[in-house]
Parts: sequence; C-alpha cells; structure tokens
Amino acid sequence: MSRRSRAREVALQVLYQDDLNPVAKPDPAGEFLARRLRSGELIEFGRALVAGVRLHRNELDALLEATAENWSLSRMAATDRNVLRLGAFEILHYDTPDRVAINEAVELAKRYGSRQSAQFVNGILDRLLHKRS
Repeated sequence: MSRRSRAREVALQVLYQDDLNPVAKPDPAGEFLARRLRSGELIEFGRALVAGVRLHRNELDALLEATAENWSLSRMAATDRNVLRLGAFEILHYDTPDRVAINEAVELAKRYGSRQSAQFVNGILDRLLHKRS
C-alpha cells in the first residue's frame, strides 16, 4: 500500500466516524491522523482530505445523490457513502488526477465494503466524472 493510500484509508476511518457520530467533536480526528500516520506530509494530506470532505459535504452529497440513480445516500452502506464522498472530493476539489482518485476509492471499497462495493463506487464516480466534463 502506498503512503498516500494509507493516508486515504485513515481519512476514511475519520469520515466514517463523523458519519456515524455526527455530534462528536472533530478535534480528536487530528490526533487520530497523527497517531496513525506519523509522517508530517501524510498527516497534512489526511487532514486536507478530511477537512475538504467536511467543508464540501453538502455539495458532495447532493452531487452523489443526483449521480447515483435510484439510490439515496441514506440507503447506501456507510462505508460506500464515505468512500464516495472522499473520491468525489478528490475529483472535484483536489489536485489528484481523476483516474487515480477513482482507483483509490475502488481499492478502499474493496477493502472496507461488501463484495459489490468496488463496482458500485466505480460506477458512480465514473458517472460523476463524465457529468462534470
């Protein structure tokens, strides 16, 4: 696993925690990232991902719902929903190449989701990418 992939994995864990415990304070997230990543560069990358998804969450959710035909975010598994948010953020607001963002999201879905999660995430992010173009 590449170092940035590891940072995405830890960022996903923070976002999953945010999703399931919306009243939790966000400060411990920074501590969690620091403990899990240890490298200054990776901690900053992880923080940028988490902060970006948090900042743009409403926009990301609206775009994902519009793109995921016949699926509402509330019907999606929490892991899939947060992998999609992370991938969509990287595609729309970060300097990660689009195909890299999709590939990284698919890998996270394979690791943390169900058997169908990788295909589901790939399809939605690919549709989002083509809608944006």
